[in-house]
Amino acid sequence: MAETKIKSPCVENCCLNDKDVCLGCFRTLDEILSWSTMSLLQKQTTLSLCEQRRQQAPYAKKDFNSR
Repeated sequence: MAETKIKSPCVENCCLNDKDVCLGCFRTLDEILSWSTMSLLQKQTTLSLCEQRRQQAPYAKKDFNSR
């Protein structure tokens, strides 16, 4: 069975906060740099973590699909 590709969550609004988390897609710098080599499971986990970070950000849209 072939792996399903997951598109990068990048929204082309790259700006890192003091914790090295992008204010656009909510990935950490390490997650951004390693996205292209992540497995499907790693990408799914990263997207889940991004959603958690987004929900905790006081300034972010709360619906991950509302961009």
